[in-house]
Amino acid sequence: MSDVIPVRRALVSVSDRSGLDRLGAELARRGVEIVSTGGTARTLRATGIEVVDVEDVTGFPEMMDGRVKTLHPKVHGGLLALRDRDAHAAALEAHGIGAIDLLVANLYPFEQAVADGADRAACVETIDVGGPAMIRAAAKNHAFVCAVTDPADYEALFEEMEANGGGTSSGFRAGMALAAFGLTAAYDAAISNWMAADLGEAAPRRRVFGGRLGRPLRYGENPQQSAALHLGGERRPGAATAQLRQGREPSYNNLNDADAAFELACEFSAGDGVACVIVKHAGPCGAAIAATPAEAHRKAFDCDRTSAFGGVVALNAPIDAETAQAIAGVFTEVVIAPEADGAACEILKARKDLRLMITGALADPARGALEARRIAGGYLVQDRDCARISAADLTVATRRAPDAREMADLLFAWKVAKHAKSNAIVFARDGATAGIGAGQPNRLDSVRIAARRAAEAARELGRDAPLTEGSVVASDAFFPFADGLSAAIEAGATAAIQPGGSKRDAEVIAAADEAGIAMVLTGVRHFRH
Repeated sequence: MSDVIPVRRALVSVSDRSGLDRLGAELARRGVEIVSTGGTARTLRATGIEVVDVEDVTGFPEMMDGRVKTLHPKVHGGLLALRDRDAHAAALEAHGIGAIDLLVANLYPFEQAVADGADRAACVETIDVGGPAMIRAAAKNHAFVCAVTDPADYEALFEEMEANGGGTSSGFRAGMALAAFGLTAAYDAAISNWMAADLGEAAPRRRVFGGRLGRPLRYGENPQQSAALHLGGERRPGAATAQLRQGREPSYNNLNDADAAFELACEFSAGDGVACVIVKHAGPCGAAIAATPAEAHRKAFDCDRTSAFGGVVALNAPIDAETAQAIAGVFTEVVIAPEADGAACEILKARKDLRLMITGALADPARGALEARRIAGGYLVQDRDCARISAADLTVATRRAPDAREMADLLFAWKVAKHAKSNAIVFARDGATAGIGAGQPNRLDSVRIAARRAAEAARELGRDAPLTEGSVVASDAFFPFADGLSAAIEAGATAAIQPGGSKRDAEVIAAADEAGIAMVLTGVRHFRH
């Protein structure tokens, strides 16, 4: 027995009406009876397509502002009936229910309403009930019914029907059912997470995350791992949603690194200057602010030219030709920025392996959604770290306060430390990182690594003194002992910024006073694991 089910009757009820005219014309051409609802029916009739109103099928008018229209046995019976069971066929016959072979449906735009800032009542009103019920019914019964939920699949549907004499095969229906259940799951996840946030519930009894496929990826962190990019959650400019202006499709690691780089670049506003960040393996190896993109890139690159090779470059301003020329001179995997001018694009095209990603806007560092990390048996879920500080938030802990230059560099270094892996140490001078140590089991090792890299960078640049000479130092968490701070002072730091809160704060502050350096406390920690 063939697994092809002829499509003789279709129910079409969509909020997204793109491609609806083509769908209606194709179904009508094949002699398919079209049952439809409300605005969908009006749109189809406007194109000359004959439509049966769902209320003529159910015998009940659409009511309660359209809240009730498809929740009826003559709809759900037609979707759920098993065609190979005599009792089901008898029930259809006894109650005058027509079988439905094809459901084309999508859902009220709930996520769009939330993204647009609609009030609570408006958001609730866009929670679809009948749509998910129909979609789940049709998808459950995919042995006999085809559920199409995305206009992007219309052409595949037409090709399937053409290849099967106007019917659909079991494999096609199963694939459409998978997409349908994914849609309803992600939709319910969006509603659940919105309600949790609206009610201020940080730890709801059940937490669900959903997303739609952005693009399949060649592999994950390593070739033996499969991977894909799925889009979901907050609408935020960045690596996930950027336009690929040139180059090969980005890999899993490219996207991870580009996200890390761009998020740090967005920490700096127009008042700070143009920011350039260079990232390798999701951690910054150079960052700087300057008056121009080219100068910011030069300063960031000089921090660690070795690690920058094969890295990701992010800017918080459009890329111009001068900057593109500098970037093209170094092997770079990805460049991500809000925009790039025509001349810059032409220059970067010469580097065939370079991916240019354009975000169109900057992300707001003071706004963020949930972050989730998989661990064995569960997920760790937290809010994004959106904490920011200004000079007014700092407490001077030492006898000497930082001067204006030191204060500017302390605030700069603190932003970079927020995005480096713990234990993070960042030396900075004149709006540029001078040395970065991160991801070490102890803070002293991070200081030593940062200082060593600064010395190596100075030798590569032909300078006599290490880059850390006369710098400031930022620590993402408190110094548990004075040894880490003492090593930073030995490397040349004249001021330090750290959260404070250690049992040995007095010892650390005393070491700073003894060396004559300034130290400020933030009261905020930025662990990043």
